[in-house]
Amino acid sequence: MKKYVLIFIAGLSSFVAFAQTDTLHVYGPGGPLSAMQECAKVFTGTTGIPVKITGGPESKWIAEAGQNADLIYGGAEYMLTQFVQNHPGMVDAATRVELYKRAAAILVRPGNPKHIATLKDLTKQGVHILDVNGAGQLGLWEDIAGKENLIGGIQKNIAGSFANTALAIDAWKKDGSYDAWITYASWHQNLKDITQVVELPLALRLYRGTPVALTLTSRHSQQGKQFVQFLQSPRGHAIFKKWGWE
Repeated sequence: MKKYVLIFIAGLSSFVAFAQTDTLHVYGPGGPLSAMQECAKVFTGTTGIPVKITGGPESKWIAEAGQNADLIYGGAEYMLTQFVQNHPGMVDAATRVELYKRAAAILVRPGNPKHIATLKDLTKQGVHILDVNGAGQLGLWEDIAGKENLIGGIQKNIAGSFANTALAIDAWKKDGSYDAWITYASWHQNLKDITQVVELPLALRLYRGTPVALTLTSRHSQQGKQFVQFLQSPRGHAIFKKWGWE
């Protein structure tokens, strides 16, 4: 009897291992993570193809992605380009597509206690700005401020600069002295309890894209293509719009 139990367990282990290799593994930064996760959930419910989305700073997932990544997405076009340059032979450039754009805005504290209504308000004395110098936001505030000749005025009010959004969110939560943050309006969807959005006028609004591509080492390229097609579909677009994309 014990022999048959061992055989059954061995067979079950083989099945679990096989099922894991069938999972579609998708990696990228934290910005599009919520939208990608919801898309994955709906896609799996429709097709039965399991999808695991891993998002956040690249350093946290690059080793694992090197072993099993099927798709890589970016929080801006330049991010995926940098990824390709830093990891040659990993991304299939021929499969790269753009999904949807998201607009920059100013995030402030709930109730907007510093009464920030315009970009120029960020140059006022006593306003403390949080900055992300990377992770899809590299040069974001400068590109916007340059249109209004406000680069110097905003720079002097930057009280803290962080390498990625995860670090910035942690600082925003812990340090109430930060009054404003020029970032993507989409981040408000994840931070509704601690932020309020001040939209920029159309003339100042700046957008960045959301690229995705298959890897050259993907073991599930057909399923990966199916998932990309879903992301590009009206249903996928509706999910991204829910999370702040256009």
